[in-house]
Amino acid sequence: MADTINFSVRIDRDIKKQCENLYGELGINLTTAINVFLRQSLRTGGFPFDVRLEQPNAETITSMLEAERILHDPDVKRYSDVEKALQELKK
Repeated sequence: MADTINFSVRIDRDIKKQCENLYGELGINLTTAINVFLRQSLRTGGFPFDVRLEQPNAETITSMLEAERILHDPDVKRYSDVEKALQELKK
């Protein structure tokens, strides 16, 4: 048997419970799941899955740029009353 040690991890109580339920359905406990994660990390030389910031797609970037342009365009009509804006849309 491998030489093992105990270590403590602080984790949100609800996340722990959800993971225990998930891995229980897969037939393993949380300790085994963590060991699988750590072993896969060693095999892949890092996280065993992509870790990245979510990047907006091209359509979202275009919309964000358009919103920025509208924000700074002094010729764009502005409304301080939602009802008036809705009336304009109905025309």
